Amino acid sequence: MDKTFITLTGIAVPLYTLLIIGEIAFSHFYHRGLYSIKGTITNLWLNATNFLLDLLMRATLLLALGFFASFQIMHISNFWGYWISLLLLEDLAFYFLHRVDHFCRLFWAVHITHHSSEEFNLTVGFRSSAFQPLYRFVWFIPLALMGFNAWDIMLVYSITQLYGILIHTQLVGKLGFLEWFMATPSHHRVHHGANVAYLDKNMGMVFIIWDRMFGTFEEEQEPVRFGLTENIHTHNPSKVLFHEWRNIIKDLRKPAPLKAKFMYVFGPPGWSHDGSKKTSRQLRES
Repeated sequence: MDKTFITLTGIAVPLYTLLIIGEIAFSHFYHRGLYSIKGTITNLWLNATNFLLDLLMRATLLLALGFFASFQIMHISNFWGYWISLLLLEDLAFYFLHRVDHFCRLFWAVHITHHSSEEFNLTVGFRSSAFQPLYRFVWFIPLALMGFNAWDIMLVYSITQLYGILIHTQLVGKLGFLEWFMATPSHHRVHHGANVAYLDKNMGMVFIIWDRMFGTFEEEQEPVRFGLTENIHTHNPSKVLFHEWRNIIKDLRKPAPLKAKFMYVFGPPGWSHDGSKKTSRQLRES
């Protein structure tokens, strides 16, 4: 399995290097302004931080998933049934992980780094939620209980992540019938939009069917304004990583009931006890 990961990396690194160089060249010659040096460096720095933490957590992931696999409740013996089921179920697990990242402020404080770029290009796909490896494996425990091998879970996750990078681009329009079931660049532009209508939409990594099923789908219509509803306007690594944690601490220091303090941590982003801020739902209803 290690050889499979090495082969996958050996294919992905030169492929994405060429695609990024091509996108930069297109942006330069056609004056699209898709890239900035500071933004690209920040994206790659966040990816390196995530990658190193992911390596440190890999043993924990394998041990945890291996432990729960010993209690497996089912077994899929058919080769194609096994891998297709794993792909679908892992993408579904990621959808709910991603949804919690958007609707619980504690996890949004981790995930917000991926959304804080006001640019949208292939390197934003590498702008990782740096601390997500600390808890991501928990969402894959049900897959281990269903009899999927821990290494296979990691492999499919890596493949879906590589696909997810591809859809971080402004250079690909709508893709016809694929728009109905695949996550596409059009769908993911919506996901990164700060437009009120686009907030917390289109969270599928490979398939958009989960968003259609669970009410988080939105078509790309109006031009997308990338970034946050309140952008941070900085490439300082410390501020990029920790600015939302600092905001949580500020809110916890406000004179408010204990329930309000709980909501400032575990409620949806934008929740406030005094109406000074609004959640995405409140913004859409106002």
